[in-house]
Amino acid sequence: MKLVTAIIQPEKTDQITQALGSFGVQGMTISQASGYGRQRGRTQVYRGAEYTVDALPKVRVEVLVPEEDCDEILGVLILSANTGTAGDGKIWVTNVEEVIRIRTGERGKLAV
Repeated sequence: MKLVTAIIQPEKTDQITQALGSFGVQGMTISQASGYGRQRGRTQVYRGAEYTVDALPKVRVEVLVPEEDCDEILGVLILSANTGTAGDGKIWVTNVEEVIRIRTGERGKLAV
């Protein structure tokens, strides 16, 4: 099993969830996040005063997938989240040793 985690722009959330749903993903976790990467935030003007916003709003999407589907899921995420501008986000993949469904005690692929 693999845990695919993506940090994306908030306006791409609906597009990504629809694309993953069309691929057959049955569940995911979506969380609000904030942070910055190479762009180091942005400068804004409020009531005539200029200030820098370091932590930009982002969304964290986590999907638990079978190892054999991981590359295809990554492709779906990249196509859905890409705007071609700085701040599109990051995706990382981690190994998951075991998954257990709490309600039934099922393990492994059956728990997903």
